[in-house]
Amino acid sequence: MQNPFRQLFRCSAGSNGEGNAGALRIGPLRGIRVIYRRFGKTGLQMPVLSAGFMRAMHSWNQVRPGDIPAASQANLEEIVSRALELGINHFETARGYGTSEAQLGRALQRIARRDSYLLQTKVQPTDDPAVFRADFLDSLRRLGVERVDLLALHGINDYRALWRSCRPGGCLAMARDLQRRGLAGCIGFSGHGSLPVILAALRHEADGGFDYLNLHWYYIRQVNTPVLEEAAARDLGVFIISPTDKGGMLQAPPQRLAELCRPLSPMAFNDLYCLGRPEVATISIGAARPLDFDVHVETVARLDEADALLPEIDLRWRRAMAEATGHARPDEWWTRLPSWDETPGLINIPFILWLHDLARGWGLIDYGRRRYALLGRDVKWVPGNNGAFVRQFDLGRIADRAGLEKEELVRLIEEANRLLGESRE
Repeated sequence: MQNPFRQLFRCSAGSNGEGNAGALRIGPLRGIRVIYRRFGKTGLQMPVLSAGFMRAMHSWNQVRPGDIPAASQANLEEIVSRALELGINHFETARGYGTSEAQLGRALQRIARRDSYLLQTKVQPTDDPAVFRADFLDSLRRLGVERVDLLALHGINDYRALWRSCRPGGCLAMARDLQRRGLAGCIGFSGHGSLPVILAALRHEADGGFDYLNLHWYYIRQVNTPVLEEAAARDLGVFIISPTDKGGMLQAPPQRLAELCRPLSPMAFNDLYCLGRPEVATISIGAARPLDFDVHVETVARLDEADALLPEIDLRWRRAMAEATGHARPDEWWTRLPSWDETPGLINIPFILWLHDLARGWGLIDYGRRRYALLGRDVKWVPGNNGAFVRQFDLGRIADRAGLEKEELVRLIEEANRLLGESRE
């Protein structure tokens, strides 16, 4: 059987994306190479590590520039400088990230030539495309630039957002108009939505469709693997969102995962696993301080060891999950169970059982509790309700679909609620 990790770390060279040699640059971190990959049909050469600027911002609320503490701005500027030193020249932010755009714009004006970096922002689609346009123009003002290299429609999380984006004359059409006017480069989207919603956006072809996407996909959550495969078929660039934090809070992993991942850290294993997919061009590093990049850059330097290291670690993870739950991966619930909006009581059963398995199999209890606490709070990327009132609803048909007895399904949901939800206020 062919080793699935062999020959996965090739990089495209040149602006036309031809060749396998890769575009390599040397950063000052003990001579470690920062690797660049072709970002799908955009033709851009993207560093395999991107700098995300949500965690480095001062506030989720807009404040006057003079009210941003000097220490906060200085820290963000040091993050920008460190990224550029390491060859990380893709900076990603969003209009919805509080003071991030304004702070990043100030930093870039002080530190970097405009032609030395790729700048991406994200703007939420709206019912009225004119509002989307005004929001984007205001983001350009905050960033202090005349154009961005990449513009993403932020948060295609459900069919309403998909309609806002892709309807005739919608926000995608407006984004293409902004592109024609030279204000935006490549047009993409980000989303926390269900697999059908993401695939629908990916397959949309009117108004030129999309050039790239920001996607949640990492070792613990591979339900979106079909998106990777279709993105490759359509030559869309793929940017992985928050592989460390959303990928299991791996910056502070439980001891169980640390043991399963030796000789790598869980964070390093996940980085290599994500970059092991040939469809993935770059993964986001949400640095809160300049040194946060270093461990990821050191991990990239071990890409040539992945063929030897990853299969054994992957096998250990699978065995641990199987011993605790009876199946090797937690993702199967996503295909065996209906979505939350097709379930009595709007209970998000696949999400709940996925979190439960992560806690039981891999020790991700704190991660599970934090995500479980978001259920029932109208959080777009964690929709639906928790399992506190599961016995009020008849789940017989859903249990049959999942190949379970009804009482067994109810018991699993109640166990998850006890472990992740009760008395956690």
